[in-house]
Amino acid sequence: MRIRSLGVIDDAVVELSPGFTAVTGETGAGKTMVVTSLGLLLGGRADPALVRIGAKSAVVEGRISVGPQAPAAVRAEEAGAELDDGALLISRTLSAEGRSRAHVGGRSVPVGLLAELADDLVAVHGQTDQQGLLRPARQRQALDRYAGDTVAVPLAKYTAAHRRLRAVATELDELTTRARERSQEADLLRFGLDEIAAAEPQPGEDTELAAEAERLGHAEALASAATLAHAALAGNPEDPEGVDATTLVAGAHRALEAVRSHDRELAGLAERIGEIGILMADVAGELAGYADGLDADPLRLAAVEERRAALNHLTRKYGQDIAAVLAWAEESSARLSELDGDDDRIGELTAERDALRTELGELAQTLTDARTESAKRFADAVTAELAELAMPHARVTVEIRQTEVAEDADGIEVGGRTVAYGPAGADEVELLLAPHPGAPPRPIAKGASGGELSRVMLAVEVVFAGSEPVPTYLFDEVDAGVGGKAAVEVGRRLARLAKSAQVVVVTHLPQVAAFADRQLLVAKTNDGSVTRSGVTVLEGEERVRELSRMLAGQEDSETARAHAEELLETARTGS
Repeated sequence: MRIRSLGVIDDAVVELSPGFTAVTGETGAGKTMVVTSLGLLLGGRADPALVRIGAKSAVVEGRISVGPQAPAAVRAEEAGAELDDGALLISRTLSAEGRSRAHVGGRSVPVGLLAELADDLVAVHGQTDQQGLLRPARQRQALDRYAGDTVAVPLAKYTAAHRRLRAVATELDELTTRARERSQEADLLRFGLDEIAAAEPQPGEDTELAAEAERLGHAEALASAATLAHAALAGNPEDPEGVDATTLVAGAHRALEAVRSHDRELAGLAERIGEIGILMADVAGELAGYADGLDADPLRLAAVEERRAALNHLTRKYGQDIAAVLAWAEESSARLSELDGDDDRIGELTAERDALRTELGELAQTLTDARTESAKRFADAVTAELAELAMPHARVTVEIRQTEVAEDADGIEVGGRTVAYGPAGADEVELLLAPHPGAPPRPIAKGASGGELSRVMLAVEVVFAGSEPVPTYLFDEVDAGVGGKAAVEVGRRLARLAKSAQVVVVTHLPQVAAFADRQLLVAKTNDGSVTRSGVTVLEGEERVRELSRMLAGQEDSETARAHAEELLETARTGS
């Protein structure tokens, strides 16, 4: 990591060992800023008070080695980030005004993404901020991962069944809570369809009836006009002296026919007048038939208007014309079939819900049995670790319990009882600690002192390291309240954890620091800041001097030096 303008750190580079790194230094030298920097890289809260006085912003940059298929790498690439030779480059900038920016793999990203990546990259444990495993939900997750496939296989089946149950319950709830609304809708549709069926409207009937009503309403005027037109064309029998158009056209045709052989133009005109005569005769005949066939029956007109009124009643309610009314009827019939099928659907969903609850109850019992067996092994392993951490009489147990609910409540039956359940089963898992004989087991958050809690967390992490996917562990003064032989065992256990993961420890204990693969010293300059040269890797004589200072407060004390060399030899040989 490179840290600039953060707290007492002006500009410093921190190079961590892939194994066990111990960060040491005088109180107030800035060791905690190393932890804070890592927290910022992993999406921690950005406090503008962390920006060094006089600086406009603080910057933390980190290079984290990840595998190409690691969850963090996959999630980062989904966000547009690119890996740099197998490493993920992360930076966090915090302005003095409080603004915060984050970059991953060269791409600007929301700070929330850093927190997502953190879950797969680092587990942080501090003296006053024991994260994760203090929460019962995380304790259950930890136990499940420790158990492996014994729990994972039935849990996958349970999760799928639970997801389906939620979907069924949601649909069933919608159908039942909206039953009244759906019933009302069905009644309205049924009434409308009955009205339309009773009227039996035909396609285009409204248009045809409108034309017939118009004709019947003006029958006398139409008959009079047809009669007059017929008389004008064909003559009036009651007026023999009258002149009609047919007679006149016939005379014109005869006149031209008499001379057509003398002129082709007149011959053409004669033919055209002959055609006019034929057309007029046809029209006159149709006018006569129209006038004779015109029905001026007022009863028929009344029947047409009555039918039109019935159709207008439908178009006012169901569509602008009969075609729209018939389309509404077709759509409503389909919708009514759907609504009428709700009762059947409710019955099907109710049966499926009950079957899923039974299945969940059986799977939940399988999960409880698997967790109970794994919890015994897990608790025994943690208790054995505590015995090596100067807590020989402490005992850790894992309590697995369920919460009973009323039979009519939303629960599942497990072991003959109706209990509450969730996406991961019906079990509530909690780690309990009895620190000495006779003490009642209590939740580790309440039953342990600060030093005891630190050792419990360390014991859990050591046991859990084989199944925990997180590649890095950060312990911030978890050895507080520990000394003597217990401190040596804490260092030994941290070294063991570092064989399967990267371990970073901020410590005041030389017994712990001696077991580190790399020891970093954080030291201030005369002006109170930590510069590039303020974070150094200690080797050889320098490391002996720092361990002497941590032991006796005197770098040059021969007794302290001898003790420091002895610690290093103990760590090296493992004895």
